[in-house]
Amino acid sequence: MSASRIVTSQLRLSTRAGDLLQSEIRNMSIECERIGGINLSQGVCDTPVPIEVQQGAFDGITEGFNTYTRYDGLDELRQAIAAKLRQYNGLEVDPSSEIVVSAGATGAFYCTCLALLDPGDEVILFEPYYGYHVSTLLASGAVPRYVPMQPPDWTFSVDELERAVTLRTRAILVNTPGNPSGKVFTSGELQQIADFAMRHDLFVFTDEIYEYFLYDGRKHVTPAAIPGLAERTVSISGFSKTFSITGWRIGYAVAPARWAETIGYYNDLVYVCAPAPLQIGVARGLVRLGPEYYQSLQADYTAKRDQFCSALRAAGLTPFVPQGAYYVLADASVLPGRSSKERAMYLLNKANVAAVPGEAFFNDHRGDCLLRFCYAKSSADLDEACHRLEDLR
Repeated sequence: MSASRIVTSQLRLSTRAGDLLQSEIRNMSIECERIGGINLSQGVCDTPVPIEVQQGAFDGITEGFNTYTRYDGLDELRQAIAAKLRQYNGLEVDPSSEIVVSAGATGAFYCTCLALLDPGDEVILFEPYYGYHVSTLLASGAVPRYVPMQPPDWTFSVDELERAVTLRTRAILVNTPGNPSGKVFTSGELQQIADFAMRHDLFVFTDEIYEYFLYDGRKHVTPAAIPGLAERTVSISGFSKTFSITGWRIGYAVAPARWAETIGYYNDLVYVCAPAPLQIGVARGLVRLGPEYYQSLQADYTAKRDQFCSALRAAGLTPFVPQGAYYVLADASVLPGRSSKERAMYLLNKANVAAVPGEAFFNDHRGDCLLRFCYAKSSADLDEACHRLEDLR
């Protein structure tokens, strides 16, 4: 009897599991599906996949790319990523030793954390932050530290950065264009971050998954292109958003070879490899799609942004107009509720439109009156969502 109790007492979750909660993004998606609403909570990106990418994946299957790949990805894709980095990001990298293809940008970030952070190491994030960044840090035993950004342009203070750093700080994370804020960091701001990182001898982790979603003439500046920063930067991005293939899970990390090798080993341990034929689909898409595709992407999403922000204003939900990405934070204080979760549920039940509570993106109470919407929707769904929001008034 006593032995039975002892055995039973060992059947428990790990201590680190206590830090992890179901994402509010997924929670709201589940609630939306339950009532058959329009899901503007999760960035599923239900716009068409380019034919070149679809055909590339089909060709990958028929050409026999159906087994394990090298732990850091197929050579054809790493070569295509290196060419893209040279042409678009201004980076010269060795595709054979400095690129790791992983299971989406999220997978690349997790492997980076496992390779470069020890339990208890601190990582600075800008707030509002993307919840999966925080959850990934916690899962790897790291400790997030927060630096607030101020609306409407989500600016930050170097003094706030200095107050956040401690002897345990190991890295700073830069998400540009940002989720949920739509913040696009300028070259001047990135230079401030570079000076800070070099002053305190920190890694710089980036999330550049929305690098092609830019508005009002803005340009994407990849942090590793700032002089002196490449040697301490892990640049993370992927193709889920650019090619509307969020379910394919094709992302990558770029780092100096001494870091990339171990990131790749963890990628092999956790994921083995990203899906082989889908790697081919992305590689062929990168080669075959010209500048006009990316220009059209910006034009289409600028129109979606403007349409949706107009509908938010009509509903009395003042938007913080994004500079990039495809999300918008809006002031929902006119809606009933004492928290952003209550306001999100009111909106879902009243208008059948799902948004993410702002509290999911803040470590304090600054998100209590905010909701985050995703406008990466088909024209029909976006039109209907706009009509429903406008009818709130």
